[in-house]
Amino acid sequence: MKHSRARIILDGVIAGVCGAAVIAIWFLLLDAVRGQPLATPALLAASLLPGLHNAAAAGSIPLGLVAEYTSFHFLTFIVIGVAGAIMMEAAERDPALFPSLLLFVFAFEVFFIAVVMLLGPAAVAVMPWWKVMIGNGLATAAMLGVFLWRQPTLLQSLLGAWVGVVKEGAAAGIIGAVILALWFLICDYAAGAPLRTPSILGWIILGGGAGGGAISLPMVIGYTALHFIAFIAFGIAASILVFGSEREPLLVLGVLILFLWFEVSFLGCITVLNAAALEQLGLWRIIAGNLLALAGMVGYFEYGHRRIIPRIAQRWSEIAAEGTMSGRRMGGPQKAAR
Repeated sequence: MKHSRARIILDGVIAGVCGAAVIAIWFLLLDAVRGQPLATPALLAASLLPGLHNAAAAGSIPLGLVAEYTSFHFLTFIVIGVAGAIMMEAAERDPALFPSLLLFVFAFEVFFIAVVMLLGPAAVAVMPWWKVMIGNGLATAAMLGVFLWRQPTLLQSLLGAWVGVVKEGAAAGIIGAVILALWFLICDYAAGAPLRTPSILGWIILGGGAGGGAISLPMVIGYTALHFIAFIAFGIAASILVFGSEREPLLVLGVLILFLWFEVSFLGCITVLNAAALEQLGLWRIIAGNLLALAGMVGYFEYGHRRIIPRIAQRWSEIAAEGTMSGRRMGGPQKAAR
């Protein structure tokens, strides 16, 4: 659907404002949990805007200059939002341009990580990679949500029949993530240490250590966001295999293989980073929780695709029967020759 230039620019401005607000709230939340409100925008202001470094180094938070940086922050996102809206419009008219849109999104993510790296070790210490990546991911999701709200047919135009597959996979991933999160919460509560598991996993994966056993809300928040992102990605990949199982039921077995890879990769990563912490958490708890999450996801897929498991058994029997018939045909002439 072709839109006017004013409509495209307005969509981009709205998306940019929403994306900027989301990432600003993300940084504000983490700064508040650490007991350093506005530390991130103050550091960015001191690094990016001239004349601010001394004020930040003195330990004070220059609110006026932080407000100046915030204006720069929102203006940058508005420019990015308008550029994204223009590319969205082009990709909607010509789906062949969709890969270019994905490249733009990837460049958007890398750009902010590169900016933080250019700011030096002080910025990297306050804004680790996971903080930047998750914040940018949330901002990207918010901007995409605005585009889809303003242009309801956009997703259908870009993805076509894959829209339902992606939606189903995302829903399955959220179900699995919630089940596992609740399992960890119940186990931690029973042990008298609520949020202990996500805190430890956050320290291992995001903080490079075990945190000395202390429960850190920033690590809980960061790991939880990463936890949901990973499960949604796994759910979408599983949904693609389930979609293919409508033609070949045995493809559903690929979901189990994918899950096995997911589980082994996660456990292997934790073992390499901190094997002692894995023993502290309990290997059985992690495996049991992931199996419960998988069961919930499979149940959701079964609800949307009736009789998946019976069709697998039926297809397996058909393959076995075909193999038996093929063997008989090959053995027939040999017996006749005798």
